[in-house]
Amino acid sequence: MMQRILYIICLLVGMAFSLHAQDNVIDEVLWIIGDDAIMKSDIENQRIRMAAEGTELSGDPYCKIPELLAINKLFLNQADIDSVYANENSVVSEVNQRLNYFIAQIGSKEKVEEYFGKKINDLKEELKDLVRDQMRVQQVQSSLMSDVTVTPSEVREYYNELPKDSLPSIPVQVEIQIITIQPQISLAEKERVKNQLRDYKRRIENGSDFSVLALLYSEDKLSAEQGGELGLMPKNQLVKEFANAAVALPDTKAVSGVVETEFGYHIIQLIEKQGDMINARHILLTPKLAYSEKKSALARLDSVADLIRSEKITFEEAVPTYSDNKETLRNKGQMVNLRTGTFKFEYEQLPTEIAKVAYTMKIGEISEPFIYVNEKGKEVAAIVRLKDRHKAHVANLNEDYQLIKSAVSDMKKEKLMQNWIQEKQKTTYIKIDERWQNCDFTYDGWVK
Repeated sequence: MMQRILYIICLLVGMAFSLHAQDNVIDEVLWIIGDDAIMKSDIENQRIRMAAEGTELSGDPYCKIPELLAINKLFLNQADIDSVYANENSVVSEVNQRLNYFIAQIGSKEKVEEYFGKKINDLKEELKDLVRDQMRVQQVQSSLMSDVTVTPSEVREYYNELPKDSLPSIPVQVEIQIITIQPQISLAEKERVKNQLRDYKRRIENGSDFSVLALLYSEDKLSAEQGGELGLMPKNQLVKEFANAAVALPDTKAVSGVVETEFGYHIIQLIEKQGDMINARHILLTPKLAYSEKKSALARLDSVADLIRSEKITFEEAVPTYSDNKETLRNKGQMVNLRTGTFKFEYEQLPTEIAKVAYTMKIGEISEPFIYVNEKGKEVAAIVRLKDRHKAHVANLNEDYQLIKSAVSDMKKEKLMQNWIQEKQKTTYIKIDERWQNCDFTYDGWVK
């Protein structure tokens, strides 16, 4: 559902990959939508990008691509009418993230400039326009779809009208309760890491290049490839301790003392500050867990598991007493699938270590303690309880109500968007080069 509409939403996300149009394309205006033109180069750029990504379109791409571009311009026209603006802090943050991604993928700033055929600052300005437009389109579409609701009767009606042989197959799903303990890192290990960072700071103050040391030693691998640089972004998007230390630096040559955050320990160098926006480089080191520390955490959880198995305490009672997992405390330890908003997981949606443990468990069984890497990249000790296992089955209202409700919602949103586009075509000046007037378009209103 909504694949076409969602593609339109994301259309501008990938266009930056083709900003370096081939120099041999002779440009000309092919479509006019309101006050905006669609150029031959626009279509060719998008075709090149889609070919590079392996994206397929049904039908002639030289007909489908300009139609997608035209639809996007209809939304931008509505954004102008409604005075919809993008948050500039968000635009700058997104642009910097994309530039950092390009650098990570291509290899260096110099290689990015060579690939796109322009300087980083020029590329940044073009990306700002693209991202700004994308955010405005998304706001218009979100506003249009904000009132879409689905009633239980609509869900039942949709389900009952579906041909039984077209109902989706739902794979095995499990519900998992978890208790985790964060092993305690020794003071000696923390001090070792801090001393290493202090040594890097001394070397920088004695003439070593911060960027080179970040490339060699920082454990933030993505920023390390950019010499530790994070890119210009709003201060409130950085961890508080990190942002405060960076802003407090007196100038761009100064290096902070050791700063502790939830990710580990850092030294920081401020690159620039623009109002609430900052750009900094850093070196990150994380203390390592010793085997004895992991063993101690596993032993503690083994005792907890024994208490639960002997029915001296229930799993639900043990969660607030022993678990460090704040995300599951309010759910009595039950993990939430962020993809679906439910408690059900397919095995592949679970962290690998948890999936392996749960696969052979019986309902109600408590696992042996094990170590796994959580969503923050930290090693934690865990025990899990298999709360329930749902067999593979054909979708039905009793077990898959939320899934079916989501399908109905998507269908209603797609229909709403289609109707809106058709009405918007009627009130917008549209002129198409005669070579495009015989295209097999999704919407008929382009040729007037």
